Amino acid sequence: MKKYSSLILSFLSGLLLVLAWPVLPFTFLIFIAWVPLLSIADHEKNRIRFFVFAILSMFIWNLGTTWWIGNATTAGAVGAIVANSFLMTIPLWGFHIFKTKYSNKAGYISLIVFWMSFEYIHLNWQLSWPWLTLGNVFATQTDWVQWYEYTGVSGGSFWVLSANIMVYSAFKNRHSINRSKIITATIAILFLPFVLSYLIHPAKADVKKAINNVVIVQPNIDPYSEKFDVASTEEQIQKLIHLSEEKIDFNTRLVLWPETALPVAVFQNQVQENMYYKPVFDFVNRHPNITLQTGVESLKNYGREKPTNTARLNESDGNYYDAFNSAVIIKANQPLQFYNKSKLVPGVETLPDFLIWLGAIFEKFGGTTGGYGHDKSALAFEDAGNPYITAPIICYESIYGEYITSYIKKGANLLTIMTNDGWWANTPGHKQHLNYARLRAIETRKWIARSANTGISAVINSNGDILESRKWDEASSIKYAIPTLAGETFYVRNGDILFKLAIFLMVVLLGYHLVMVLKKRFRRELST
Repeated sequence: MKKYSSLILSFLSGLLLVLAWPVLPFTFLIFIAWVPLLSIADHEKNRIRFFVFAILSMFIWNLGTTWWIGNATTAGAVGAIVANSFLMTIPLWGFHIFKTKYSNKAGYISLIVFWMSFEYIHLNWQLSWPWLTLGNVFATQTDWVQWYEYTGVSGGSFWVLSANIMVYSAFKNRHSINRSKIITATIAILFLPFVLSYLIHPAKADVKKAINNVVIVQPNIDPYSEKFDVASTEEQIQKLIHLSEEKIDFNTRLVLWPETALPVAVFQNQVQENMYYKPVFDFVNRHPNITLQTGVESLKNYGREKPTNTARLNESDGNYYDAFNSAVIIKANQPLQFYNKSKLVPGVETLPDFLIWLGAIFEKFGGTTGGYGHDKSALAFEDAGNPYITAPIICYESIYGEYITSYIKKGANLLTIMTNDGWWANTPGHKQHLNYARLRAIETRKWIARSANTGISAVINSNGDILESRKWDEASSIKYAIPTLAGETFYVRNGDILFKLAIFLMVVLLGYHLVMVLKKRFRRELST
């Protein structure tokens, strides 16, 4: 058994990470999930062997929690799982180097610093896939992390890593004369965040005082066989209108439809003239007090110049244009406002510049043949007579905590998530996505209205509680009196401070390591 101990520990760590992840009910396992990996690092001195066992753990974690990507694209799932497993192993390899070269203490510090630096980079580079950011693990346990309004998910990542290190240290030093101090420190790191969360847990907003309401529509239109079939567009729109008008009353100020609810791609300056969308404008004109916010496939014409890398040539007229996954607000007698999705899904909506040569082998969702264009920043929708200033968050964007804060800084008082999770079928994917939104509510202390094409549509309060929802795979709508909350949290004002601190410390550690390597080489050269 000793011969295979590292292999067994590697499987165990990966399995514990899978069991701890939403939406399984074993979140508490996250506090010991890294312990087997720490044990491997103790008795595997060979860097290559450690890398192999570490990547196996990361592969099991990725496969066991994100296998559902394969329901949308098999090639994309394989690419995401393999690439993410490899990338996750890089900070672990750095930890192993520091641990074996310097000391256990230096290794544990480097583990926290390198891993959190990796997570921040993975949130912000062109191949971003932060689905498994460690702080997301508490998405179904929001009562544990009410302090995310100060730290965001970076605080959760720090908690998980430091707790695992202390648990392992307590186990390893269980016979040491210092064991009582180590056990006390371990208990403190494990339980103080719970106490802090309880102490700062804010009172729930009084919805009885909210006069205005939001109608959220879940049309349940199959994204593969129906949604982008032009022949069914009229039927789809009538369904959206019917579900909306079932719930609209005198106090309704906002109607929310899901991502690409208007599926026929049309130039943004021609939406009102498009024959498919005439019933939408008739609907809005019948209800002049409401604002309709909906997802739309849209195009923008640039003329003869190509101003963006994503612009493609229309060979019929020689003009360049971009395709967008957009949000638009429509209100009677007011100009349309558009927001074009900024955070695009790598591989299926966009390709990093360094992988653009692979474009021909990637298939895209949504009916377009190239990568989407995008806006460079967030935008808040505000219109006259509507108390809701909305953050038009489109699908994948809702997993980016710091990006969501930019909507609040631009005045948004309600987070409105429009998504089409039907690509993944009834798997953990859409449930994870829903629960990640709860963390955004805590970070910003704003309510969320979430419209999902096939579900789960929901209302989430500023504490991260799901107050009302609609089941997966049903056509329905929600009417809810949602209050508007002013102000900015510490996290909104300051963003991912812990992640940025980790980046700084990573530079310091790597700089120190480089100096030590050069110093050793210099001494060797002098001795020869």
